[in-house]
Amino acid sequence: MKPCNDYQFTRRKMLKMFSASMLGMPISRLMAQAVPGKGHAEHVILFWNSGGMSHLDTWDPKPGRKVQGEFNPIKTTVPGIEISEIFPQVAKQMHHAALIRSIAGTNGDHGRAQYELQTGFPQSPNILHPGMGSLVVHEREPLGDLPAFVSISGQPARAGYLGQRCEAYFVGLPGEKDPYLAFPEGISHERGMRRLQVLERMNAELSGNLGATELKASEQALKDAVALMESPALKAFEIDEEKPETIERYGNTEFGRGALLARRLVEKGVRFVQVNRGGFDNHGNIFPAMRAHAAAMDSGIASLISDLKANGLLEKTLVIVLSEFGRTPRINEGAGRDHWARCFSCLVAGGGTKGGTLIGASDEDGMEPAERPVKVHDLHATLCHALGIDLSKEVITPQGRPMRLVLKEAQPITELFV
Repeated sequence: MKPCNDYQFTRRKMLKMFSASMLGMPISRLMAQAVPGKGHAEHVILFWNSGGMSHLDTWDPKPGRKVQGEFNPIKTTVPGIEISEIFPQVAKQMHHAALIRSIAGTNGDHGRAQYELQTGFPQSPNILHPGMGSLVVHEREPLGDLPAFVSISGQPARAGYLGQRCEAYFVGLPGEKDPYLAFPEGISHERGMRRLQVLERMNAELSGNLGATELKASEQALKDAVALMESPALKAFEIDEEKPETIERYGNTEFGRGALLARRLVEKGVRFVQVNRGGFDNHGNIFPAMRAHAAAMDSGIASLISDLKANGLLEKTLVIVLSEFGRTPRINEGAGRDHWARCFSCLVAGGGTKGGTLIGASDEDGMEPAERPVKVHDLHATLCHALGIDLSKEVITPQGRPMRLVLKEAQPITELFV
Protein backbone atom coordinates (compact mmCIF):
# COMPACT_ATOMS: atom_id res chain seq x y z
CA MET A 1 0.00 0.00 0.00
CA LYS A 2 1.28 3.47 -0.85
CA PRO A 3 1.29 5.86 2.10
CA CYS A 4 -0.48 9.19 1.86
CA ASN A 5 1.72 12.19 1.27
CA ASP A 6 -0.81 14.93 1.93
CA TYR A 7 -1.05 14.88 5.69
CA GLN A 8 1.17 17.86 6.39
CA PHE A 9 -0.95 20.78 7.58
CA THR A 10 -1.12 23.33 4.73
CA ARG A 11 -0.37 26.97 5.53
CA ARG A 12 0.36 30.19 3.74
CA LYS A 13 4.07 30.73 3.52
CA MET A 14 5.25 33.79 5.37
CA LEU A 15 6.46 36.74 3.31
CA LYS A 16 10.24 36.90 3.49
CA MET A 17 11.12 40.56 3.47
CA PHE A 18 14.77 40.89 4.26
CA SER A 19 17.38 39.47 6.59
CA ALA A 20 18.72 41.15 9.68
CA SER A 21 22.26 40.73 8.45
CA MET A 22 23.76 42.51 11.41
CA LEU A 23 22.66 39.59 13.56
CA GLY A 24 23.01 36.92 10.94
CA MET A 25 19.39 35.78 11.36
CA PRO A 26 16.39 36.00 9.01
CA ILE A 27 13.42 37.84 10.40
CA SER A 28 11.16 35.12 9.05
CA ARG A 29 12.82 32.71 11.51
CA LEU A 30 11.73 34.96 14.34
CA MET A 31 8.17 35.14 13.06
CA ALA A 32 6.87 32.02 14.79
CA GLN A 33 8.20 29.37 12.52
CA ALA A 34 8.57 28.08 14.77
CA VAL A 35 -9.03 29.21 24.76
CA PRO A 36 -23.65 23.02 34.28
CA GLY A 37 -20.55 25.20 35.48
CA LYS A 38 -17.66 26.16 33.36
CA GLY A 39 -14.23 24.68 33.83
CA HIS A 40 -11.49 26.74 35.36
CA ALA A 41 -8.56 25.93 33.13
CA GLU A 42 -5.70 28.38 32.77
CA HIS A 43 -3.51 26.32 30.43
CA VAL A 44 -3.86 23.75 27.65
CA ILE A 45 -1.47 20.99 26.56
CA LEU A 46 -2.45 19.50 23.20
CA PHE A 47 -0.82 16.29 22.01
CA TRP A 48 -1.45 16.46 18.28
CA ASN A 49 -1.03 13.11 16.46
CA SER A 50 -0.82 13.82 12.76
CA GLY A 51 -1.87 11.24 10.20
CA GLY A 52 -4.95 9.72 11.81
CA MET A 53 -4.44 7.71 15.01
CA SER A 54 -6.45 4.47 15.19
CA HIS A 55 -9.23 4.70 17.79
CA LEU A 56 -9.64 0.90 17.80
CA ASP A 57 -6.01 0.32 18.74
CA THR A 58 -5.89 2.98 21.47
CA TRP A 59 -8.93 4.31 23.37
CA ASP A 60 -11.82 2.23 21.98
CA PRO A 61 -10.85 -1.47 21.71
CA LYS A 62 -13.38 -3.99 20.41
CA PRO A 63 -12.41 -7.36 21.92
CA GLY A 64 -13.80 -10.44 20.22
CA ARG A 65 -14.85 -8.59 17.08
CA LYS A 66 -13.28 -9.11 13.68
CA VAL A 67 -12.07 -5.51 13.77
CA GLN A 68 -10.04 -6.01 16.95
CA GLY A 69 -6.60 -6.47 15.45
CA GLU A 70 -3.56 -7.65 17.41
CA PHE A 71 -4.07 -5.77 20.66
CA ASN A 72 -6.08 -6.86 23.69
CA PRO A 73 -7.86 -4.48 26.03
CA ILE A 74 -6.55 -3.96 29.56
CA LYS A 75 -8.30 -2.78 32.71
CA THR A 76 -7.71 0.74 33.95
CA THR A 77 -8.04 2.36 37.37
CA VAL A 78 -11.72 2.98 36.54
CA PRO A 79 -14.00 -0.08 36.67
CA GLY A 80 -15.64 -0.70 33.32
CA ILE A 81 -13.20 1.37 31.27
CA GLU A 82 -10.66 -0.54 29.23
CA ILE A 83 -8.08 0.72 26.75
CA SER A 84 -5.49 -0.92 24.52
CA GLU A 85 -2.73 -2.96 26.10
CA ILE A 86 -0.13 -0.73 24.46
CA PHE A 87 -0.92 2.07 26.97
CA PRO A 88 -0.39 0.40 30.39
CA GLN A 89 0.88 3.57 32.11
CA VAL A 90 -1.98 5.71 30.83
CA ALA A 91 -4.36 3.00 32.13
CA LYS A 92 -3.03 3.75 35.63
CA GLN A 93 -4.02 7.41 35.24
CA MET A 94 -7.53 6.86 33.87
CA HIS A 95 -9.14 8.05 37.13
CA HIS A 96 -7.72 11.47 36.19
CA ALA A 97 -8.76 11.26 32.52
CA ALA A 98 -11.85 11.02 30.33
CA LEU A 99 -12.47 9.42 26.95
CA ILE A 100 -14.67 10.78 24.17
CA ARG A 101 -15.52 7.79 21.98
CA SER A 102 -18.10 9.26 19.60
CA ILE A 103 -16.47 12.07 17.61
CA ALA A 104 -18.35 12.29 14.31
CA GLY A 105 -15.95 13.77 11.77
CA THR A 106 -16.80 14.91 8.26
CA ASN A 107 -13.50 14.80 6.37
CA GLY A 108 -11.40 11.82 5.35
CA ASP A 109 -8.78 14.01 3.66
CA HIS A 110 -5.77 14.80 5.85
CA GLY A 111 -5.47 18.48 5.02
CA ARG A 112 -9.16 19.36 5.36
CA ALA A 113 -9.58 17.19 8.46
CA GLN A 114 -6.55 18.67 10.19
CA TYR A 115 -7.78 22.16 9.40
CA GLU A 116 -11.23 21.44 10.85
CA LEU A 117 -9.92 19.65 13.94
CA GLN A 118 -7.43 22.38 14.73
CA THR A 119 -9.61 25.41 13.94
CA GLY A 120 -13.20 24.20 14.44
CA PHE A 121 -14.21 25.51 11.01
CA PRO A 122 -14.46 23.93 7.55
CA GLN A 123 -11.58 24.92 5.30
CA SER A 124 -12.32 27.93 3.12
CA PRO A 125 -10.40 29.45 0.21
CA ASN A 126 -11.28 32.96 1.40
CA ILE A 127 -10.14 33.01 5.02
CA LEU A 128 -7.56 31.43 7.29
CA HIS A 129 -9.13 30.61 10.66
CA PRO A 130 -6.92 30.57 13.76
CA GLY A 131 -5.96 27.34 15.47
CA MET A 132 -6.81 26.42 19.04
CA GLY A 133 -3.59 27.77 20.50
CA SER A 134 -3.96 31.14 18.83
CA LEU A 135 -7.57 31.41 19.98
CA VAL A 136 -6.56 30.76 23.59
CA VAL A 137 -3.75 33.30 23.69
CA HIS A 138 -5.98 35.89 22.01
CA GLU A 139 -8.61 35.53 24.72
CA ARG A 140 -6.46 35.00 27.81
CA GLU A 141 -3.84 37.41 29.10
CA PRO A 142 -0.21 36.22 29.03
CA LEU A 143 1.40 34.98 32.23
CA GLY A 144 5.08 35.75 32.69
CA ASP A 145 7.83 36.39 30.16
CA LEU A 146 7.65 33.24 28.06
CA PRO A 147 5.66 33.09 24.81
CA ALA A 148 2.00 32.36 25.53
CA PHE A 149 1.86 29.69 22.80
CA VAL A 150 4.66 27.16 22.25
CA SER A 151 4.68 24.38 19.65
CA ILE A 152 7.12 21.49 20.07
CA SER A 153 8.44 19.17 17.33
CA GLY A 154 6.17 20.49 14.63
CA GLN A 155 4.22 23.44 13.32
CA PRO A 156 0.70 24.13 14.59
CA ALA A 157 -2.20 25.79 12.82
CA ARG A 158 -1.50 29.46 12.12
CA ALA A 159 -3.06 32.45 13.86
CA GLY A 160 -4.86 33.61 10.72
CA TYR A 161 -6.73 36.86 11.20
CA LEU A 162 -5.76 37.06 14.90
CA GLY A 163 -2.32 38.26 13.87
CA GLN A 164 1.34 37.87 14.81
CA ARG A 165 0.82 38.23 18.57
CA CYS A 166 -1.11 34.95 18.55
CA GLU A 167 1.40 32.90 16.57
CA ALA A 168 3.32 30.06 18.20
CA TYR A 169 6.93 30.04 19.25
CA PHE A 170 8.42 26.96 17.61
CA VAL A 171 10.75 24.49 19.37
CA GLY A 172 12.36 22.04 16.97
CA LEU A 173 13.83 19.47 19.35
CA PRO A 174 12.84 19.68 23.03
CA GLY A 175 15.80 20.64 25.16
CA GLU A 176 17.81 22.03 22.27
CA LYS A 177 18.80 25.68 22.60
CA ASP A 178 17.45 28.07 20.01
CA PRO A 179 20.51 29.55 18.25
CA TYR A 180 18.46 32.59 17.25
CA LEU A 181 18.02 33.59 20.89
CA ALA A 182 21.73 34.22 21.37
CA PHE A 183 24.16 36.52 19.62
CA PRO A 184 26.61 34.95 17.17
CA GLU A 185 30.02 33.99 18.49
CA GLY A 186 32.27 37.03 18.70
CA ILE A 187 29.49 39.54 19.26
CA SER A 188 29.21 40.69 22.87
CA HIS A 189 25.84 41.20 24.52
CA GLU A 190 26.34 44.99 24.59
CA ARG A 191 27.30 45.14 20.92
CA GLY A 192 24.44 42.86 19.95
CA MET A 193 21.89 44.98 21.80
CA ARG A 194 23.13 48.11 20.02
CA ARG A 195 22.62 46.36 16.68
CA LEU A 196 19.12 45.33 17.69
CA GLN A 197 18.30 48.94 18.58
CA VAL A 198 19.43 50.05 15.12
CA LEU A 199 17.37 47.30 13.50
CA GLU A 200 14.33 48.27 15.57
CA ARG A 201 14.58 51.88 14.41
CA MET A 202 14.90 50.75 10.78
CA ASN A 203 11.87 48.46 11.06
CA ALA A 204 9.79 51.15 12.77
CA GLU A 205 10.62 53.70 10.07
CA LEU A 206 9.93 51.26 7.25
CA SER A 207 6.62 50.02 8.66
CA GLY A 208 5.60 53.59 9.42
CA ASN A 209 6.21 54.63 5.84
CA LEU A 210 4.71 51.57 4.14
CA GLY A 211 2.12 50.54 6.71
CA ALA A 212 2.50 46.90 5.64
CA THR A 213 0.95 44.32 7.92
CA GLU A 214 3.88 41.95 7.36
CA LEU A 215 6.42 44.60 8.36
CA LYS A 216 4.51 45.40 11.54
CA ALA A 217 4.35 41.68 12.30
CA SER A 218 8.12 41.34 11.91
CA GLU A 219 8.62 44.33 14.20
CA GLN A 220 6.45 42.67 16.86
CA ALA A 221 8.28 39.35 16.41
CA LEU A 222 11.64 41.05 16.91
CA LYS A 223 10.46 42.77 20.10
CA ASP A 224 9.17 39.46 21.43
CA ALA A 225 12.44 37.72 20.61
CA VAL A 226 14.53 40.37 22.37
CA ALA A 227 12.31 40.20 25.47
CA LEU A 228 12.69 36.43 25.53
CA MET A 229 16.49 36.63 25.16
CA GLU A 230 16.63 38.81 28.28
CA SER A 231 14.25 36.75 30.43
CA PRO A 232 15.48 34.39 33.17
CA ALA A 233 12.36 32.30 32.46
CA LEU A 234 14.12 31.09 29.31
CA LYS A 235 15.72 28.39 31.46
CA ALA A 236 12.38 26.56 31.43
CA PHE A 237 13.39 25.23 28.01
CA GLU A 238 16.50 23.55 29.46
CA ILE A 239 15.04 20.16 30.37
CA ASP A 240 18.44 18.62 31.08
CA GLU A 241 18.26 20.46 34.40
CA GLU A 242 15.72 17.83 35.44
CA LYS A 243 16.91 14.80 37.38
CA PRO A 244 17.99 11.94 35.08
CA GLU A 245 15.36 9.66 36.65
CA THR A 246 12.64 12.17 35.76
CA ILE A 247 13.77 12.26 32.12
CA GLU A 248 13.81 8.46 32.05
CA ARG A 249 10.34 8.30 33.60
CA TYR A 250 8.92 10.48 30.81
CA GLY A 251 11.03 8.63 28.26
CA ASN A 252 14.31 9.91 26.89
CA THR A 253 12.81 10.25 23.42
CA GLU A 254 11.73 13.27 21.43
CA PHE A 255 8.12 12.72 22.52
CA GLY A 256 8.97 12.05 26.18
CA ARG A 257 11.20 15.10 26.38
CA GLY A 258 8.46 17.10 24.65
CA ALA A 259 5.93 16.05 27.30
CA LEU A 260 8.39 16.98 30.04
CA LEU A 261 9.06 20.34 28.42
CA ALA A 262 5.29 20.93 28.20
CA ARG A 263 5.02 20.46 31.96
CA ARG A 264 7.92 22.84 32.62
CA LEU A 265 6.43 25.50 30.34
CA VAL A 266 3.00 25.33 31.97
CA GLU A 267 4.68 25.66 35.36
CA LYS A 268 6.19 28.91 34.09
CA GLY A 269 2.87 30.30 32.88
CA VAL A 270 2.70 29.32 29.18
CA ARG A 271 -0.98 29.27 28.20
CA PHE A 272 -0.94 26.75 25.35
CA VAL A 273 1.62 24.06 24.55
CA GLN A 274 1.25 21.80 21.52
CA VAL A 275 3.37 18.63 21.33
CA ASN A 276 3.38 17.23 17.79
CA ARG A 277 3.91 13.66 16.65
CA GLY A 278 3.46 12.39 13.11
CA GLY A 279 3.53 9.00 11.46
CA PHE A 280 0.01 7.73 12.18
CA ASP A 281 -1.00 7.31 8.55
CA ASN A 282 -0.60 3.54 8.78
CA HIS A 283 -2.21 2.09 5.67
CA GLY A 284 0.05 -0.93 6.09
CA ASN A 285 1.62 -2.80 9.02
CA ILE A 286 -0.29 -0.75 11.54
CA PHE A 287 0.28 -2.97 14.56
CA PRO A 288 4.08 -2.74 14.83
CA ALA A 289 3.76 0.96 14.03
CA MET A 290 1.28 1.49 16.86
CA ARG A 291 3.45 -0.48 19.29
CA ALA A 292 6.33 1.84 18.46
CA HIS A 293 4.15 4.94 18.88
CA ALA A 294 2.86 3.76 22.25
CA ALA A 295 6.35 2.87 23.45
CA ALA A 296 7.26 6.55 23.05
CA MET A 297 3.93 8.08 24.13
CA ASP A 298 2.64 5.98 27.04
CA SER A 299 5.12 7.01 29.73
CA GLY A 300 5.22 10.63 28.56
CA ILE A 301 1.45 11.20 28.74
CA ALA A 302 1.06 9.23 31.97
CA SER A 303 3.96 11.00 33.71
CA LEU A 304 2.66 14.39 32.64
CA ILE A 305 -0.82 13.73 34.06
CA SER A 306 0.66 12.30 37.27
CA ASP A 307 3.04 15.22 37.80
CA LEU A 308 0.41 17.87 37.04
CA LYS A 309 -1.84 16.22 39.64
CA ALA A 310 1.00 16.10 42.19
CA ASN A 311 1.97 19.76 41.77
CA GLY A 312 -1.62 21.03 41.81
CA LEU A 313 -1.73 22.11 38.17
CA LEU A 314 -3.99 19.41 36.70
CA GLU A 315 -7.17 21.23 37.72
CA LYS A 316 -5.89 24.29 35.87
CA THR A 317 -4.46 22.48 32.83
CA LEU A 318 -6.58 20.88 30.12
CA VAL A 319 -4.70 17.98 28.51
CA ILE A 320 -5.95 16.76 25.11
CA VAL A 321 -4.72 13.81 23.00
CA LEU A 322 -6.18 14.22 19.52
CA SER A 323 -5.79 13.33 15.84
CA GLU A 324 -7.60 14.41 12.68
CA PHE A 325 -9.59 11.18 12.34
CA GLY A 326 -9.44 7.47 13.19
CA ARG A 327 -8.72 4.42 11.08
CA THR A 328 -11.04 1.96 9.36
CA PRO A 329 -12.47 -0.86 11.45
CA ARG A 330 -11.68 -3.14 8.53
CA ILE A 331 -8.06 -4.28 8.43
CA ASN A 332 -6.87 -4.11 4.83
CA GLU A 333 -4.84 -6.66 2.91
CA GLY A 334 -1.64 -4.82 3.81
CA ALA A 335 -2.32 -5.33 7.56
CA GLY A 336 -3.15 -1.67 7.90
CA ARG A 337 -6.16 0.55 8.40
CA ASP A 338 -7.28 3.34 6.10
CA HIS A 339 -8.85 6.75 6.81
CA TRP A 340 -12.01 6.77 8.95
CA ALA A 341 -13.60 10.05 9.97
CA ARG A 342 -17.15 8.91 10.79
CA CYS A 343 -16.27 7.85 14.33
CA PHE A 344 -13.09 8.28 16.37
CA SER A 345 -11.88 9.07 19.90
CA CYS A 346 -9.78 11.38 22.00
CA LEU A 347 -8.49 11.50 25.57
CA VAL A 348 -8.80 14.53 27.84
CA ALA A 349 -7.70 15.20 31.41
CA GLY A 350 -7.66 18.09 33.86
CA GLY A 351 -8.93 21.61 33.38
CA GLY A 352 -12.03 20.98 35.50
CA THR A 353 -13.04 17.81 33.68
CA LYS A 354 -14.23 14.71 35.54
CA GLY A 355 -11.69 11.92 35.64
CA GLY A 356 -12.85 8.39 34.96
CA THR A 357 -15.56 9.59 32.58
CA LEU A 358 -16.78 8.14 29.30
CA ILE A 359 -18.48 10.45 26.80
CA GLY A 360 -20.43 8.71 24.09
CA ALA A 361 -19.89 5.28 22.58
CA SER A 362 -19.25 3.81 19.17
CA ASP A 363 -21.18 0.87 17.76
CA GLU A 364 -19.96 -2.71 18.19
CA ASP A 365 -17.35 -2.38 15.45
CA GLY A 366 -16.31 1.25 16.02
CA MET A 367 -17.83 2.37 12.74
CA GLU A 368 -20.40 4.94 13.83
CA PRO A 369 -21.32 6.81 17.00
CA ALA A 370 -23.94 4.79 18.87
CA GLU A 371 -24.43 7.21 21.77
CA ARG A 372 -23.90 10.94 22.22
CA PRO A 373 -22.37 11.96 18.87
CA VAL A 374 -19.83 14.76 19.29
CA LYS A 375 -19.25 17.05 16.34
CA VAL A 376 -15.80 18.42 15.64
CA HIS A 377 -16.78 21.99 16.43
CA ASP A 378 -18.18 20.80 19.79
CA LEU A 379 -14.59 20.05 20.82
CA HIS A 380 -13.70 23.70 20.25
CA ALA A 381 -16.76 24.86 22.19
CA THR A 382 -15.65 22.54 24.99
CA LEU A 383 -12.17 24.05 24.98
CA CYS A 384 -13.65 27.55 25.29
CA HIS A 385 -16.03 26.33 28.02
CA ALA A 386 -13.08 24.95 29.98
CA LEU A 387 -11.21 28.27 29.80
CA GLY A 388 -14.21 30.52 30.43
CA ILE A 389 -14.11 31.99 26.91
CA ASP A 390 -17.36 33.47 25.57
CA LEU A 391 -18.68 31.12 22.87
CA SER A 392 -20.68 33.87 21.22
CA LYS A 393 -17.83 36.36 20.96
CA GLU A 394 -17.01 37.90 17.60
CA VAL A 395 -13.74 39.45 16.50
CA ILE A 396 -13.19 41.76 13.55
CA THR A 397 -10.68 40.64 10.96
CA PRO A 398 -8.19 43.08 9.38
CA GLN A 399 -10.57 43.19 6.39
CA GLY A 400 -13.38 44.41 8.68
CA ARG A 401 -15.27 41.12 8.64
CA PRO A 402 -16.90 39.92 11.90
CA MET A 403 -15.96 36.35 12.78
CA ARG A 404 -17.15 34.17 15.65
CA LEU A 405 -14.53 32.37 17.71
CA VAL A 406 -16.50 29.13 17.31
CA LEU A 407 -19.37 28.15 15.02
CA LYS A 408 -22.79 29.28 16.21
CA GLU A 409 -24.10 25.70 16.34
CA ALA A 410 -21.17 24.41 18.42
CA GLN A 411 -22.10 23.12 21.88
CA PRO A 412 -19.71 22.30 24.74
CA ILE A 413 -19.72 18.85 26.27
CA THR A 414 -20.94 20.09 29.64
CA GLU A 415 -21.26 16.60 31.16
CA LEU A 416 -17.49 16.33 30.90
CA PHE A 417 -17.05 18.88 33.69
CA VAL A 418 -17.37 18.64 37.45
